[in-house]
Amino acid sequence: SFMNEIANLCEAYNADIDEVRRGMCADRRIGNQFLYPGLGYGGSCFPKDVLACIAMGETSNTPVELLTSVHEVNQKQRQAFIAKIDNYFQKSLTGKRIAIWGIAFKPGTDDIREAPSITLMKHLLDHGAQVVAYDPVAHEPCRKVPGVGERVLFVHDALNALADADALVICTDWDEFRHPEFDDFKRLMKHPVIF
Repeated sequence: SFMNEIANLCEAYNADIDEVRRGMCADRRIGNQFLYPGLGYGGSCFPKDVLACIAMGETSNTPVELLTSVHEVNQKQRQAFIAKIDNYFQKSLTGKRIAIWGIAFKPGTDDIREAPSITLMKHLLDHGAQVVAYDPVAHEPCRKVPGVGERVLFVHDALNALADADALVICTDWDEFRHPEFDDFKRLMKHPVIF
């Protein structure tokens, strides 16, 4: 949540969040393992635990303002990301083919509980876009999500998702997405736009 707020601030000032992140991570007290901006956290444990602590604070009349803010920033990050896509397409997603890389809430799992990708795909579908999704392992759990799974076209190769796409949205930080061949984007996509 902290890095997402810093990333949003960097964007407002045309600064490079990756440069800021590298500078911060040079401090050994901070480290570099988790300080990456993105769509916000998900999963089954962390969101539930944060909400439980917020409830405990309310019950005991001991407000946990930092955790409340962390939760709010996390939820707002999804909406801010959706707004970037909406604004790019001038709020007209009807008929747009949007490729999604990554469904799981984090790499290395098929867990989609509270995954930001689900919120994003639901929005895209509800606003008339066609969603083509690829994830190394999370297709099957996503197929079972009411209102989403039956409307998404799942492909079993990242490049297949790009075919005739108007944009690509990278939702999960899988290693295989880190060093793409950008010529593939130009060759396969209608418009090589990456969110």
